[in-house]
Amino acid sequence: MRTLAVLFVAFLAVNAKVYFEEGFKDDSWQKTWVQSEHKGVEYGKFVHTAGKFYNDAEADKGLQTSQDARFYALSNKFTPFSNKDDTLVIQFSVKHEQNIDCGGGYLKVFDCSVDQKDLHGETPYLVMFGPDICGPGTKKVHVIFSYKGKNHLINKDIRCKDDVFTHFYTLVVRADNTYEVLIDNEKVESGSLEDDWDFLPPKKIKDPEAKKPEDWDDRATIADPDDTKPEDWDKPEHIPDPDATKPDDWDDEMDGEWEPPMIDNPEYKGEWKPKQIDNPAYKGVWVHPEIDNPEYEEDKSLYLREEVCAVGIDVWQVKSGTIFDNFMITNDLEEAKKVAASVKETQEGEKKVKDAQEAEERKKAEEEAAAEEAAKDDEDEDDEDDADNALPGEATELDDEGHDEL
Repeated sequence: MRTLAVLFVAFLAVNAKVYFEEGFKDDSWQKTWVQSEHKGVEYGKFVHTAGKFYNDAEADKGLQTSQDARFYALSNKFTPFSNKDDTLVIQFSVKHEQNIDCGGGYLKVFDCSVDQKDLHGETPYLVMFGPDICGPGTKKVHVIFSYKGKNHLINKDIRCKDDVFTHFYTLVVRADNTYEVLIDNEKVESGSLEDDWDFLPPKKIKDPEAKKPEDWDDRATIADPDDTKPEDWDKPEHIPDPDATKPDDWDDEMDGEWEPPMIDNPEYKGEWKPKQIDNPAYKGVWVHPEIDNPEYEEDKSLYLREEVCAVGIDVWQVKSGTIFDNFMITNDLEEAKKVAASVKETQEGEKKVKDAQEAEERKKAEEEAAAEEAAKDDEDEDDEDDADNALPGEATELDDEGHDEL
């Protein structure tokens, strides 16, 4: 058994592949990533930086959006591969350090037909994955697959992170048509590709030939046929106020005939309705029978992407500042988890630097406010000195301010 276990681990190690990895550690990304030149769009510029706050100024460098209200379109091609009978793992990190109000933070995966110089929002893709934020109502993780020429959105709501620190997003697609979504190495959603996307028609449909029988009674209760309205039931809803009296100054000729104001009738019982009793003919809720859908056909290869060849950032942002980093496409989930395991240390470093920066900004603001107050006090003292040193009968600024001219 021990020998088999060792061989299995060795088999996994041999077959573990990292198809694409990009950490933007230096400027070499400029030679491999291609900027779209799609006509009619003014694309924003990416800058290579770790941002305003970071754990490691060099290791945390990524590509940051730098211009507000812009589209961004940048992509990288790599050696194509197929995930046939294998696991596909797509992972990257996003840092919305600008406290994004509206904009995408997702990536797209393409086949080799993608025209990188003409990449734009309508360019066909294989997978779209990652966070999207716009106002308080949209804070979701997109998981969209292209299937037979149509894009299919996941029918579950996966909430993304909306703070200003780095977060890792991981999508796992397995050859058994199951999936997982992880954020910072923690599973936030999982399930079946067939169940959670509308790739296929439903297995069952309502029988078009079936109809509810005309004598089917689905009323749980009915009005009691033996119940009758009491003779003293009907009372007016409003009656004249018996305690009201005509005002002494009321003039019938001038004011018309006096009538007392109306008040709610305490004896009013509302509209009479017979009491409800159990319906002796009740058959329950009629359920429309279902049949096998003749248009349904199982597809065991929903997971399959025959040719994975490129990855790109194709987003719109109102407020720029997002940093994309740590791209990885592999069949080795454990390797991806090792990379994402650094996120806690990264976040702690970012928070430490950010807190220090904010403390320094507060200190500077307090010092500036104190300096302004001191300068104001000095001006007041100078004014007082001018008044004390003025000759008898000589006007001063204080005199002008304190007295009106005659």
